[in-house]
Amino acid sequence: MLVEKIIYTNPLMQPTDISNWKAEGEIKVTFEDGLILENGAPEELGDYAHFTYWLPEKFPSNIKIKWEFLPIREPGLCMTFFSALGKNKESIFDPQLNKRNGYYPQYHSGDINAYHISYFRHKYPSELAFRTCNLRKSSGFHFITQGGDPLPPAEEALDFYEIQIEKYGGKISFSINNLLIFEWQDDGEAFGPVLEEGFIGFRQMAPMKAKYRNLVISELMDGGE
Repeated sequence: MLVEKIIYTNPLMQPTDISNWKAEGEIKVTFEDGLILENGAPEELGDYAHFTYWLPEKFPSNIKIKWEFLPIREPGLCMTFFSALGKNKESIFDPQLNKRNGYYPQYHSGDINAYHISYFRHKYPSELAFRTCNLRKSSGFHFITQGGDPLPPAEEALDFYEIQIEKYGGKISFSINNLLIFEWQDDGEAFGPVLEEGFIGFRQMAPMKAKYRNLVISELMDGGE
């Protein structure tokens, strides 16, 4: 049986709640019953208008990440990175690493390793025609698994959705409103070693606008029988 110990909580209700978060790319930040994120760079910049917003802390390997999410404007896409470290297990903020500015290849095929889950994939026609949540492992942009995405178009969302990532012993699960979307066990062989501790970040593709609140991160421990 797993035991949870809350190690981080953040209501995401005011500027001081994110004063030490690390922005990569230009981000427009506002608050109204939660943290509202949208691109600060013009959409005309294409793939260079997207951004990633990192929590500054490094988190343990076995964790549960939970937050509330409300899409406001699409098209776009949302993503969460976790267990992110440099390839030599250095901090992702190590000055020896290449600088990142929100351009996606810097994250999936650069000098950091991470798991990343994409959801609300409403950017391209192919994503709109067949809506999934995807898990990838990087560096290397390895596609791992996917499940159907229950999130509606932004104009049909009635309230916040609770999103949850759980990772324990290399087993990763993803759920929305307690509906399991997928789970997968990293064997540490097919796509490199299991990624352990690391950083957590939130990413959006322009011109996505979305609201986040009540971020809670717990460490998972074996509580015995």
